[in-house]
Amino acid sequence: MAANILLVEDEPGIQELLKLNLGQAGHQVTATDDAEGALQYLKTTMPDVILLDWMLPGMSGIDLCRRLRADKRYQPVPIIMLTARGEERDRVAGLDTGADDYITKPFSPRELVSRIRAVLRRRAPQMTEEPTEMAGLKLDPGSHRVTGNGKSLDLGPTEFRLLHFFMTHPERVYSRSQLLDQVWGDDVFVEERTVDVHIRRLRLALEASGHDGLVQTVRGAGYRFSAQQ
Repeated sequence: MAANILLVEDEPGIQELLKLNLGQAGHQVTATDDAEGALQYLKTTMPDVILLDWMLPGMSGIDLCRRLRADKRYQPVPIIMLTARGEERDRVAGLDTGADDYITKPFSPRELVSRIRAVLRRRAPQMTEEPTEMAGLKLDPGSHRVTGNGKSLDLGPTEFRLLHFFMTHPERVYSRSQLLDQVWGDDVFVEERTVDVHIRRLRLALEASGHDGLVQTVRGAGYRFSAQQ
């Protein structure tokens, strides 16, 4: 479960240690030592996880977290606060600003990797490699295989990502623009009608096992993945 991680940490030693250990765990890490650098990075790139130190020069980590959570573009991105503050009131303050988790220094790299995996599973289940199943349709991210009622289905890479997102977010209606953000990424500029093309391809691939009806069009709203008619 490789993730693109933005690390906001002003202590060089801790920054290098985390970059090394997270890199060894398969993650891609971009590091900055203050909030301003983080905001500049976020103008062009959307990370999968933000690791945010509480004590930063200039704007604090708490204030940066609050600012990001007030912007709906960044609300889906999991934030883990890194801090030497271990008091309960400090943990509550960090979580109240919108952080998804809180880890107190010193901590082991293994624990941090585990925490990253946990927040991705909660907030971005399509980032995990755990198999998912619905109505006889199975998708395994690890092997990149999809089967319907035991029959192997052939999906292109975009259709696979689209199906994975749908299967980890069933029953909810998503607009074309939301699907573009979640599946293609908001730093990729393509027409909204591109979504319709890939929805048709996905349905065509699912026809072989009779699962094409799971991808439902909701007129005027977008698309929903559901076993209910």
